[in-house]
Amino acid sequence: MTHTLDCENALLLVVDIQEAFAPYIRGMDRVIERSRILIEAIKLLDVPIIVSEQYPKGLGRTVGIIQTALGECRYYDKTAFSLCGDSAIKTAIEQSGKKQAILIGIETHVCIAQTAFDLLVSGVKPFLPADALSSRRISDHHIALERVGAAGAVVTTTEAAIMEMVRHSKHPAFKDISRLIK
Repeated sequence: MTHTLDCENALLLVVDIQEAFAPYIRGMDRVIERSRILIEAIKLLDVPIIVSEQYPKGLGRTVGIIQTALGECRYYDKTAFSLCGDSAIKTAIEQSGKKQAILIGIETHVCIAQTAFDLLVSGVKPFLPADALSSRRISDHHIALERVGAAGAVVTTTEAAIMEMVRHSKHPAFKDISRLIK
């Protein structure tokens, strides 16, 4: 399986970028901004998006900036840490038919890592833009990226992920995407 993203074969998983976590996550402003950029680019590339919220009744909804970037979409409530531990989300991933999944959100060492490991087992290659992910402790974030990378996930950046899907400057969305990443 390739180590570069293909927008025809990719899906974006937006994981638990919720208000209640914002004060506790290292670099949350960066995570929100890089996630916003990736979401806007993904929409230009017509890549499907799945959004999860960890127990939103108690932990609140997805942050407003991300909700605005997403526009109309379905939000999946979950209590399992791995997205694959929720039957509705797992089914949505399977029904997408995509074999690459870009994961953004929090926390890298819990929900992101567990989802990445489960995706690998199911034959879906996880791509983790490190600048659109974080944890409360930076050491947890870094160790999780090392673990999932060693297991076969691709650790990347937001801009690298976007440009891999665009492929060349003649892509119809290149000018709009170029403005996004500057």
